[in-house]
Amino acid sequence: MSLPAFTIRPEAAADGEAIARVIQAAFDASEYGNHGEHQIVATLRQRGALTVSLVAEVAEAVIGHVAISPVSLSDQSPGWYGLGPLSVAPEWQRRGVGAGLTAAALEALTQSGAAGCVVLGDPGYYGRFGFVADADLTLDGVPPQYFQALRLSDARAAGEVRHHPAFAASD
Repeated sequence: MSLPAFTIRPEAAADGEAIARVIQAAFDASEYGNHGEHQIVATLRQRGALTVSLVAEVAEAVIGHVAISPVSLSDQSPGWYGLGPLSVAPEWQRRGVGAGLTAAALEALTQSGAAGCVVLGDPGYYGRFGFVADADLTLDGVPPQYFQALRLSDARAAGEVRHHPAFAASD
């Protein structure tokens, strides 16, 4: 039995509730995160800080979401972003939805001329997209192997990374 194909598209204004449900379901079924990830995305949206917001859908039902928002670096390097949260409905996990969303989001960043992207997550998963632990970029309180970067330009950047304040509000 083959699975229905999913499509990836930019978030639409009417998608907010469906996105929140997918994020909650994904993180409720996960050992990772703080279960406030849906609030992070809602706050980023309210504050106009969702640089990239993509959904995966099947038959017009949202089954996955990825957010990318700006980050700041202590050395003031411009053009850096953070990937996450990445969420896939539990029944659609391990079927390529997350990988498709991640690849599409990184392509959108590359096309926009971004300098780079950071992610907090499993090195085995994000490593396949080119993310690596980068000693020049750190996130306070996080083991270096789980905080990874993907440089999209030759511009040098170093220092402590700070996410949008929406991430702190969900703790």
